[in-house]
Amino acid sequence: MIDQQPNAMNKEIIRVSISEAARLFGVNPQTIRRAIKSQEVTYVVVANRYKINFESLVKWSQDKTTVKNKSDKFGIGQYVDKWKIHNTLFSPSSKSLKNKETSKTEQSPE
Repeated sequence: MIDQQPNAMNKEIIRVSISEAARLFGVNPQTIRRAIKSQEVTYVVVANRYKINFESLVKWSQDKTTVKNKSDKFGIGQYVDKWKIHNTLFSPSSKSLKNKETSKTEQSPE
């Protein structure tokens, strides 16, 4: 039997600076600094600079209504509609997604 490590262990951590985070989420850098100070986001200090875990930033931004609204209006959220696939020929149908999920649950690891 081969032990498989969970995907979380293999996941690469993406970190961004305070200014990058502010631009991505459409907020003032001081807002990001407040989130760091109140320990609402996870970070590391590299060469006396904060590097913030992108995953924790996304969770934080979705929990804060004002940040979520600013992100949708001024940050990365304003581009989401442009990224959506509108051509049904290339977009996955809900039926095919459900079929893949059921086939995965029916297969049991040995």
